[in-house]
Amino acid sequence: MKVLFTTICRPIGPKHGDGASVGYELLYGQVTRAQGIFSPRAVHHHFSLNYIALNIDAPSTVLQYPSKRELVRELRRNRYDYVGVPFILATFHRMKQAVALVRKHSPHSKVILGGYGTVASDEELKPYADHICREEGVAFMRRLLGEPFRPLPYEHPHIVSTLKVFSVPVSRTGMIFAGLGCANGCDFCSTSHFFKRRHIRLLPTGQDIFDVLSRYQDKDPEVQFTVLDEDFLLNKKRAMEFRDLVLQSGRQFNIFAFASIRALSQYSVSELAELGIDGVWIGYEGTRSGYGKQQGRPLDELFADLRKHGIQVLASMIVGFEYQTPGIIKQEFRGLMRLRPAYCQFLIYGPTPGTPFYERVTAEGKLRPEILVTREHYYKSCTGFNSMVVHPAMTREQIEGMQRWCFNEDFQHLGPSVFRTIRLWMSGYDYLTRSDNPRLRERGHLFGKCARNAYLAFLAGKLLGPNRRARRYIAALEKRLHARLGKPTLKERALSVLGLLAALWTQITINIDYFQHPRLKTMRYRWGPRNGLMRFWGESEEGVAAPELRVTYGKTRVQGWAWMSLDGILDGKTAAEFCQRLKAELAQGTERFVLRFGRIDRADEAGLASVHQAVRGAQGRVHVLLPKGPIPVLEGLRSLADDSESLKDLKLPDQGVRS
Repeated sequence: MKVLFTTICRPIGPKHGDGASVGYELLYGQVTRAQGIFSPRAVHHHFSLNYIALNIDAPSTVLQYPSKRELVRELRRNRYDYVGVPFILATFHRMKQAVALVRKHSPHSKVILGGYGTVASDEELKPYADHICREEGVAFMRRLLGEPFRPLPYEHPHIVSTLKVFSVPVSRTGMIFAGLGCANGCDFCSTSHFFKRRHIRLLPTGQDIFDVLSRYQDKDPEVQFTVLDEDFLLNKKRAMEFRDLVLQSGRQFNIFAFASIRALSQYSVSELAELGIDGVWIGYEGTRSGYGKQQGRPLDELFADLRKHGIQVLASMIVGFEYQTPGIIKQEFRGLMRLRPAYCQFLIYGPTPGTPFYERVTAEGKLRPEILVTREHYYKSCTGFNSMVVHPAMTREQIEGMQRWCFNEDFQHLGPSVFRTIRLWMSGYDYLTRSDNPRLRERGHLFGKCARNAYLAFLAGKLLGPNRRARRYIAALEKRLHARLGKPTLKERALSVLGLLAALWTQITINIDYFQHPRLKTMRYRWGPRNGLMRFWGESEEGVAAPELRVTYGKTRVQGWAWMSLDGILDGKTAAEFCQRLKAELAQGTERFVLRFGRIDRADEAGLASVHQAVRGAQGRVHVLLPKGPIPVLEGLRSLADDSESLKDLKLPDQGVRS
């Protein structure tokens, strides 16, 4: 049985018939949409597909943004039993195109629809789906495929996103999947109500989070992190357990997280800095919106404290609340500008099926008739950039015009977010390097290093900034950096010229729509070693690409037995995580397990010792099966090996199948 997970097909975006903000990039397409060449850029893949594919036992493939031709080629090359397609409401029409290709070129395949687009009704989705996933995806897929239940935490994929400024890579960000759903329950929020205001902790403990971040950092000491969890800091017990482990380890993490005023108010900002928080996404919404998540420290006090510690804020404001008028929007906007966030997002108050706001406006008949011409037209408008509800004081044109005004004024008033961030790094450097806390002093020097590395951006900023005021501000900031961190070297001056050329090149590529679409990215899971054809097409296989311990789990045909196959790296960290999972499996049932070792590329004493302890502690319920012949890295487990005839009757899958 094989599974294909695929995104919708490229090209996508407003230039290709999609709604505003539909695209591959959150910053360039939405948050910093008015900042042009100064916008930081990063392609955001559907990371959830890799997460699910890694945690099912069936061989699977993930396609990220294939063209129609590439999707057809994949369907014809491999016979897939299931094809999963995630979508949001704004890409409903794109989902239909992808499903049509599946039906035509792989008619035997069962189609699974997933993602937040599945808030649409069964009646609307059934023509395109054999199965609909409206829950946590790993559990759904394992149940659909008839695979055994797997407890949390699941295996965590190694996914890194590259951030570019002026088309030049400037940082690498590890994506951390810590939780789904949100208990705050804002009336417009699909992610909260999709999961019935429940929070599903994919990484239940601070130890789980620390282990995942440590594995990333061991592979790349410069990696930064984004924690994907709607209100990561709301669970203080988990966060403080993580902080304690960070302090004990001596590690320094740089973490961007989603948070609320209520959650942030539980901590001192020094504690946040010790956690490794260097950026937070906060819902500013509106001063009279009245959401519970906005309760806590006064905004001016909190934002000032965060800035002092070098912590960036991405503030999200809503346009179109019923109490708002153009004057009130401008008043709230000016209040936000006084807080000086590094980034701002302005979205229109919109109704999404499944939310209380949608239920209310549909019951009251307040949806604008022009968006209800067809259901698909309504879905295409669900982007946050269309006024969809009749407003008591403003026309549709006024609301959408005020949104554009907010984005443009933010850029003109505070300047490019890139330089706002550099200023924050300098604030963190100036404040934290004077701290009595050695950990915070170390963090301050890291901010100084980040600011020094940004010297190359200033020439472009001074020449191409949005207005005279912004260009003067950038020049003054550069002088401040030179005074505190030192004059630029000859090499840094040369790089600043290259930075200017890169900025001009970026403008050209935007104008002619060149290099604006990602190439296909293909990942295969449990397909065995890559062959020459896979390498030719630029594919990668998870077991080869990520130096982690891959675990395949299954039941045998003999009642009372199950098996686990291990491949990859068996070190102290991966072995400890695996043994924790093995203990959980033993506690949940009465089966005996065959622990079968496949291709172990590396093992250390700590890893072997963990396995020894787990097997001995299982009281005869775990039997170890080693490959034939001498395997030097596994000799430490030879005393545990079970070569009895009884294991030969279990009919285990071929050893060549890898996960």
